[in-house]
Formats: sequence, C-alpha cells, structure tokens
Amino acid sequence: MLRSFYSGVSGLKVNQAKLDVIGNNIANVGTTSFKSSRVRFKDMISQNVTESASPGTSLGGMNAKQVGLGVQISGIDTLVGQGTMQPTARDLDVAIDGEGYFVVAKGATTATASLVAGKLTGGSAGTEISYTRDGALIKDNLGNLVTSDGARVMGYALAGNVQSAAPQNASTSALVPLSIPDKITDLNGKVQNVTSFTIAKDGVISAVLADGSVSEVGQIAMATFSNPEGLKKTGDNLYQSTSNSGTAQVRSGIVNDEDKSSGYGDMLQKVLEMSNVDLSEQFTDMIIAERAFQASGKSITTGDEILQDLIGLKR
Repeated sequence: MLRSFYSGVSGLKVNQAKLDVIGNNIANVGTTSFKSSRVRFKDMISQNVTESASPGTSLGGMNAKQVGLGVQISGIDTLVGQGTMQPTARDLDVAIDGEGYFVVAKGATTATASLVAGKLTGGSAGTEISYTRDGALIKDNLGNLVTSDGARVMGYALAGNVQSAAPQNASTSALVPLSIPDKITDLNGKVQNVTSFTIAKDGVISAVLADGSVSEVGQIAMATFSNPEGLKKTGDNLYQSTSNSGTAQVRSGIVNDEDKSSGYGDMLQKVLEMSNVDLSEQFTDMIIAERAFQASGKSITTGDEILQDLIGLKR
C-alpha cells in the first residue's frame, strides 16, 4: 500500500480540525470578550529507508533517508490577547483593561470563595467557581449583581460606609456575592434611596444616596493566572481553572481606602471588551487550510490512479 494514502488521510484530518477552529472563531466574532484559538501542526513519525553513516576511509558520511508518514495536531492554543474596547451607555457594563478575570459563582445564595494569602482555594459546599471577562452584568430584583446567565459576581464585602465615615478594610479571607441595594441606612440611621452608582477602576461600587452622600457597598474581585492559556472554556463565556493554569491569584481589596494591588488591570464602567478575532487573518487561514485539505485529497486520488495503473500492467 502506498504511504501517500496514510499521509493524505492525516492531512485531511488535521486540516478539517483547523477549519473547525477557524469556523468557531468566525462564528464568535461578535461574542463579548471571546478569545480566539489557533491550531498548530507537527510531523508524524518518519520511516527510515537507510540509516546515517559516519565518514570512513574510502567514503564520506551519509545522511539517513527518511520518508514522512503524515501530520498530526501539535496543539490548539487559546489566544488571550485583549479585544477592542467598545463604549456603551449602560452603567452595568464593565470591561477589564488588563489581564484580570471576574470571579463568578453558581450555587447557594450564601456562596463564598475562600482566600489564603490572596489565592483562591475553593468555594463553599455546593458552589461552582468560574471566571469570565464578560462584564455585561445584570442586577436582579433582589439587587444581586449577576452575569447574563445568573452567575453571582463575587467580591469583597464592604459595609455601607458614607464617605465622611472612616472607610472599612476589605475582607482578606473570603469573597462573597455582591449586591447593589435599593435603600441604605446612613450613619444617622436614616433610610435613603440609592439614586445611582459608580464602579471605580479598582472595582469599588459606590452608591449615591438621595441626599448626595456616597456609600461604598462592595468591591468586585479580580483574578489572574500564571498561565491563562491553560484555562478551560466551559461555554457561556466562562472559564475554569485547571492544573496547568495555576491557582487563581485574587487582587487584594482596598485597605484604608487605598488599593494596594497592581498588575491586574483596571475596571472600566460603561465599556465592554469585544472579541479578539481578526477576520482578515481568519479568512487567510481558512483559504490556506482549504487548499491544504484539497491537496491532501489529491494525493489520495493520485495514489489510487497509480494503483489502477499497476493493476492495468498485469492485463
């Protein structure tokens, strides 16, 4: 049997996988904060026709003669580069300008995520912790801050402190679900309506009360990973940590009204991060993969024609 048959089949398989990845990238060109992927190939084992030989007294050295047996997928990488920032007019749209991720949880309403020396060690019983860069947030009818699919946004608890009061430090032991209440009791014991709110670059949510005073009601957490390309996509714009992504390192909360952390990026209110898919690059890769697929198929049909000619020689 001709070796070109097997090489051609392997070429069909890997280029089909590449077209699958390209198709997924193109389909998600409008997906908020989507990270595109790429496929890398590597050659398969080669068969030695003759071994190499070292120089001798009568002949010089000779290289080995090898026939390649095809191609295989070397890796499918997630490209975590930041997408373009698109301004919006919505208060609950938040983008991360940097390498950080939002921490979100599904499970009990009392869900918590434990922190040890800034590292996220897990969630409370029945809680599933995930990460996302999709900042199109929603406030439900109870005031909870959630994603479009209802996952609770996690952060640091800050008791409602009016600006003139002494600021409270963020908790260092756990993250909790955040909420933006409709009413807040001020320092004088008066219940006031929340008229608006802002989200600062450090993630602190400040509610503006009816009398113009400001109360900090929480701080959105931000996590980073030593290897973000190792995160596992789970759908719904969510990621989960893996053994190769490393443990989530959570940005420290405000301490005496000052953010002590750095290197995570800034949160931008009324902005959304768009997909990082480059359509011109994807179409170019698609043309190359399509031609490679056709060429691999042609090598199979050419091998078949050669076999037919060999059979014809017997007649």
